[in-house]
Amino acid sequence: MNDRTGVLAAVLAVVALFLAVQLGALALVEPFHDAEHQVVEDPDDPVISLLYFLVILLMTGFMLAAFKYDAQWVIRAIVVGVSAMLAWFVFAEVVPPFVVVYDLHALALLGALAVGVGLLAYPEWYVIDAAGVVMGAGAAGLFGISFGLLPALLLLAALAIYDAISVYKTKHMLSLAEGVMDLKIPVVLVVPTTLSYSYLATDSTAGVIEGDESAPTGTADGSAANGGDADGSSTTDGDDAGDDGTDSDDQFERDALFIGLGDAIIPTILVASAAYFIEEGTLEVPLIALNLSALGAMVGTLVGLVVLLYMVLQGRAHAGLPLLNGGAITGYVLGALASGVSLATALGF
Repeated sequence: MNDRTGVLAAVLAVVALFLAVQLGALALVEPFHDAEHQVVEDPDDPVISLLYFLVILLMTGFMLAAFKYDAQWVIRAIVVGVSAMLAWFVFAEVVPPFVVVYDLHALALLGALAVGVGLLAYPEWYVIDAAGVVMGAGAAGLFGISFGLLPALLLLAALAIYDAISVYKTKHMLSLAEGVMDLKIPVVLVVPTTLSYSYLATDSTAGVIEGDESAPTGTADGSAANGGDADGSSTTDGDDAGDDGTDSDDQFERDALFIGLGDAIIPTILVASAAYFIEEGTLEVPLIALNLSALGAMVGTLVGLVVLLYMVLQGRAHAGLPLLNGGAITGYVLGALASGVSLATALGF
């Protein structure tokens, strides 16, 4: 497999992982509703967006402090614990309760424990990605049914602005990205461009954020998942692509692509929210809740993702959420209008 083919295959794989998170979240909308997993009493209250945003700021600060004082193990423990917890929520809804022990769904519990143990014992790239898809679908589904349309839109807009500031101005999200990459936890999705690539064999990612030639090649993202992870989300390139960042050879010379799990989760919250809170334009698709509004948000996110990956392959650091959230919001509004929903209703007013 040559460099160009490997990178293009990796790009398609990243799109597939995003789509898996989106479809997983849509498949969990109804089960989570039936199980009464809505995490707030009033999903239409815009204050929940502010509270969630503040939690993200606090967790970002906490993670940066942990790296500064060499307490990375705390971050790893939290993320692995949250991964197992979200896996429990997901498996409890999608795995039939064939075995119940003391009112506990034994198979779901074993699945959640397997996720946690796998991340601790053997965090190879495919273990990270599998856990990330389960974690991402679960988190997006939970928050999708808990954030009404206006709170979801406010959250996506606020995080897109914050992401741009944290990547292009303060740059603290790039420092966070470099730190979490070494922990080998599901705050990033890892997609190799070569069959021989091993995430475990990559001892360090030092320099990947700044484009140091000695660093492993790829893109790194500082976004993370919900419930104990920082958000943000820069997508940066680890290659020196020439002075103008557009060298056609260098852009295909990388071992793997990395993109933050938060880049998949945050716009998918709007996808799930649209499927849950909008009745018009329903599409009869087996196993998932889907309407034109949610479909528009899905397509918009994926278009933004393709543009983002194209920009990253040019060799520059980029914030992910402005493009991804912007695409999701644009696609959602267009889908809502196409299904006959008024603009005011689509915006949650």
